[in-house]
Formats: sequence, structure tokens, C-alpha cells
Amino acid sequence: MRDMAVVRAVPSDAERRSALRRMKSLATALLVLAAAVFAVSFALQDEIAWMGYVRAAAEGAMVGAIADWFAVTALFRRPLGLPIPHTAIIPTRKDEIGASLGAFVEHEFLSEEIVVGKLRTVHLARRLGEWLREPANAERLTAEASVAATAVLELLGDDDVEQVLEQLARRHLFGPEWAPAIGRVGARLVAADQQRAAVDALLARAEAWLESHPEAFGAMVSDRLPRWMPKIVDRFVDDRAHREVLGFVRAVEADPHHPLRLAIDRWLADTAEALQHDPATIAKVERLKHELVDSPRVREFAGEAWAAVKASLVDALADEGSELRRGIRQAVIEVGARLASDPALQAKVDGWAADAAAYVVRNYRSDIAGVITETVERWDARETTEKLELQVGRDLQFIRINGTVVGALAGLAIYSVATWLHALA
Repeated sequence: MRDMAVVRAVPSDAERRSALRRMKSLATALLVLAAAVFAVSFALQDEIAWMGYVRAAAEGAMVGAIADWFAVTALFRRPLGLPIPHTAIIPTRKDEIGASLGAFVEHEFLSEEIVVGKLRTVHLARRLGEWLREPANAERLTAEASVAATAVLELLGDDDVEQVLEQLARRHLFGPEWAPAIGRVGARLVAADQQRAAVDALLARAEAWLESHPEAFGAMVSDRLPRWMPKIVDRFVDDRAHREVLGFVRAVEADPHHPLRLAIDRWLADTAEALQHDPATIAKVERLKHELVDSPRVREFAGEAWAAVKASLVDALADEGSELRRGIRQAVIEVGARLASDPALQAKVDGWAADAAAYVVRNYRSDIAGVITETVERWDARETTEKLELQVGRDLQFIRINGTVVGALAGLAIYSVATWLHALA
């Protein structure tokens, strides 16, 4: 609300132009009034004694009004279009004024001492923290960040991103040898007995399958018996084989030191060793890797991965209730709360801000001030004159009004003193 009030308090160019026009009319009207009074009083001064005082005041008012009109007009244009020296100061010396303004800003405002001193007194980190910890401000910042992030995602070319992902995958994923890395990971897992969880899971799945599909397992056995065997023998053999295999699986599952488990452990350890040190095994894995690299599925996978990630991010950023938006908002609030309540963190952030500002001012203040000079140089002289006159012209018209009043008082005073001295003589 405070920002909106400030915006409303700043007049528009149309309002400034209207106010300038009114002040010019008022100043000119006073000049015309002084001239009318002078004409009347000049005609009557021989008949009415005190009209001399009126004439002197009106005469001084006209002189003051015309002199100040000339001074004010000479700033922006040539009075009456006459090529009088040292007039139209702003349009003729625009570039010099811009250079002087830039130098003034550089030396008086962009000095390292002034900028750093000001930053150290405003308690930037604490104020920022107090602003960020307000839920409404955190939501506003989150919304703006989401819009910016969505715009960046939309601007990114899908083909370019897919190409980058493919290049990164080829360089960092497919570039190194796979076999030694896989072998080292496998060796650590076996050494830590981590393979037992996988073996237990496989055994549990096998037991469940055998329990729910006895007929499938039995058919695989009885189909291999001679056809002249009685059916009852087939069923007996099927049931017996199913029970034996199921019992074997349960035995392996129940015994942590079962010979099959130990055999699996040895095989995994030997395989991990071969992947690290056996040239034939390493070469075989490398051939498989190169076949995968040459497959068009790598580019397709990169495209699919980017499309899925992009769609998920865009949807999450657009949804105010998404986990991503809530997470960002909560993180902003937490950062703000800590900034507002932690003096040590405030001092650190204020120090960073002061150091950053000092670096920028120290190395780029000439470039920053140069923006003012270059901007003024690019302005059209007529446009510059109009802009400045709109900004300060209304106040300058008070000079004309004051000149009219002061001139009238001065003329009256001079005439009165002269008349008094003449009477004494």
C-alpha cells in the first residue's frame, strides 16, 4: 500500500505540463498587470501626486518580470528566437551537462566510503529477513521465481537440451570403463554381506511362485516320463518333485550358511574380482557398453528424460499447492526467520553485501556513472529540454513571479528614497 501511495504522489507528464502552463500564465498575467498599472499611473502622475509611487512600483515590477523571464527562458531556449550569446544553455550544453552530472554522481555518490557506510547502517540482512519471513512476501517471491523459472524452461530448446544431456551421458557415463567400477561396488557389497537381502528376496519370490503354481512345476517333470507309466505315478512324481524343490528353497531361505548361499557368495565375489582385473571380462563389458552407446535409444532416452522432467517442473511451478512450490515457500520463510533472528548470520550477510558493493563501486563506478553521460548524450536536445522543463519549469516560474514582486518593491523603494532626498535638498 505504501508503494502504491508513492506511485500516486508522482505526477504524470500531462499533469506537469498543465501545471507549467498555469504558472506561465500567472507570471505573464502579472507582467501584463504591471504594464497596465504603469500605463495608467504614468498618465495620471502629473495630476495625482501619489501616482508617482504607483508608477515606480509598476515600472520596477515590469523590469523584474522581464529580466527573470529572460533568465528562465534562456535556460531552455533562445528568447524571442534571437541568437543572443549564453542562451539556450541546456540544449547547447547538453553533453557537457551530462558529463558533469555523471562525474558528480561518480565522485559524490559512488565512492566506496559512502556506499559501504550506508550499507552498514541500514541493517540490510535483518530487514531482508523480516520481509522474507512474512508468508505473503514469501508467496509473492515464490510466485515470481516460479514465473521466471517457467519462462527459462520454455525458452530452452528441447533439441539443444537433449543434445547436451546426450553429450554429458557419453562423456561422464559411457566414457569411463564400466567393469572395474561395477566390480569395486560389487566387491564392497559382498564384503559387507549386502547381497543377502537380494538373495532372500529372490528366494521369497521363488517360494511364493512354487506355492501358487504347483501344477506348472509338476507338468515340467511328468512330461518327461515314459508314456506307458500310469497316471497315478505321474501325479506322485509331480507332487514329490514339487515338494522337494519347495523344501529345498525353504531350506536355503532358512539357513544363512546353506551351501547354495555360500556358492552364490563365492560366485559374486569371483565375478567382482574378474570385473576389476580380468581383461577378457572387462573387454566383454566394454563391448556391451559400446553397443549401448551406439544405440539410438540413448538419444531417445535423453529426450524422454528431459521431456518428463520439464513437464513435471512446469506443472509443479504452475500449481500453487504443489510440493515444489510449498517447499520453496517454506524455505524462503525459514531463511527469512533465521536472517531476522540470528545476529551472527546478519553480520555475515551484511559483510558480504558490503564487500560486494565495495567491489562493484571500486571497479565499475566509472562505468555506472558513464551510463548517465551516455544516456544524456543519446537524448535529443529538444526532447531533453522539454523533459527538464517539465520537471523544474513550474518551480522556475516562481522566479518570474518573485521577480515581479521584488521589482515592484525595489522600484517603490528607490523612488521613495529619491523623492525624500530631493525634498531634503
